[in-house]
Amino acid sequence: MQTVTPPFAPRELRDAFGCFATGVTIVTSQTDEGERIGFTANSFTSVSIDPPLLLVCPANGASALPGLRAAGRFAVNVLDPESQAVADRFAMRGVDRFAGADWQDWDGVPVLASAKAAFACTLHADHDGGDHRIIVGHIRRFGLAPDVDSLLYLHGRYRRLDVGG
Repeated sequence: MQTVTPPFAPRELRDAFGCFATGVTIVTSQTDEGERIGFTANSFTSVSIDPPLLLVCPANGASALPGLRAAGRFAVNVLDPESQAVADRFAMRGVDRFAGADWQDWDGVPVLASAKAAFACTLHADHDGGDHRIIVGHIRRFGLAPDVDSLLYLHGRYRRLDVGG
């Protein structure tokens, strides 16, 4: 293993972080004006069972972040391998991110109908995280498709994991 000391080159640090496989999620919300907003995130984790908490870490520059914070509610949609195109769409700017997919309304937040799992949350806490925010959600409702595989992200690429057999 090669050791790197400060100052860290951003690309090298990103590559080191990319060694950790993550799931791929889409975080969605709806503004008080009714506009659906969202972004792709792989910085997602469970926090607590009691109370039921999770966290996501959007970049400070995420276009949907101000609306999500103002709305005080959001959903985290864990993607299956067939939703890779949806993940790509949500990573783009200047497009209708919600086009081409089936969405459900869960208490005022859009949820991807084909998600592997989905969590509807209210905003529990919002912390500084450097160039990202640490958004903690209190889970109010969730759904799970246990027989569906998960879409993964590792070394800068989408990956598929076959858990069957």
